[in-house]
Amino acid sequence: MHLTTTTWPSPAKLNLFLYITGRRPNGYHELQTLFQFLDYGDTLTMTPREDNVITLTPAVDGVKLEDNLIYRAADALRKQAGITAGADIQLHKVLPMGGGLGGGSSNAATTLVALNALWQTRFTADELAGLGLALGADVPVFVRGFSAFAEGVGELLQPAEPEEKWYLVVKPQVSIATVDVFTAPDLTRNTPKRPLSVLLDSQYENDCEKIVRRIYPEVDMALSWLLEYAPSRLTGTGACVFAEFSTQQAATATLNKLPDWLQGFVAKGMNQSPLIHALNEHAAESQ
Repeated sequence: MHLTTTTWPSPAKLNLFLYITGRRPNGYHELQTLFQFLDYGDTLTMTPREDNVITLTPAVDGVKLEDNLIYRAADALRKQAGITAGADIQLHKVLPMGGGLGGGSSNAATTLVALNALWQTRFTADELAGLGLALGADVPVFVRGFSAFAEGVGELLQPAEPEEKWYLVVKPQVSIATVDVFTAPDLTRNTPKRPLSVLLDSQYENDCEKIVRRIYPEVDMALSWLLEYAPSRLTGTGACVFAEFSTQQAATATLNKLPDWLQGFVAKGMNQSPLIHALNEHAAESQ
């Protein structure tokens, strides 16, 4: 086991499109969505321990350590491997909570991938994705680390290579409960299923957007502002919205015009996650 301290990226994701194609008897929604990573996100600094203790700093107000996704990911990996190992984990958080950028799922995935390497537990990406699925529907996407077209309830993944554009991501000052969006009576639930090849050539849309714009005026205002400058959409069930650009300069110029009531950042879309780059670098250095 390597007891040295290493730092790992925990990137954001965007849903470039999101279509709801049906609803199962258990209430879960069938969907078709396209995930792409951003070269922007949280970071996790890890120092393995040999004493079966997992620490996490800083503590999250109102969340017990045992309920934190990072702790749960580390504990699940340790139990699955049947080992007594621990780690000191430090989270540097820049992704907004409840923004539709996948921050919590990404944190859990980075924990699984990094500790699998540091503890030398040697699970495959498939096995780690299986562990991750028990923590959250989006965790496997982050574990595998490639842009993906997701179907079913989000568990059926196939690699995809959408264009790697520049994005201006904006977070309205509102937090959105996913359950409110998926239980809205007027949510579109019957968008026809289409093959990925057709979807990639169609205009990208998000079926949740009109619901979110109606319930949350802040999101509606943010999208109205962004649409003056570039094609813009909601990511996931929100609250973040994003505008797409072909150059970093164009995205940054629009960021610099943001009104005071909006905050945002510019990032590049990546079809291979920064986490995979970090894992490959770590493997090369460990040889």
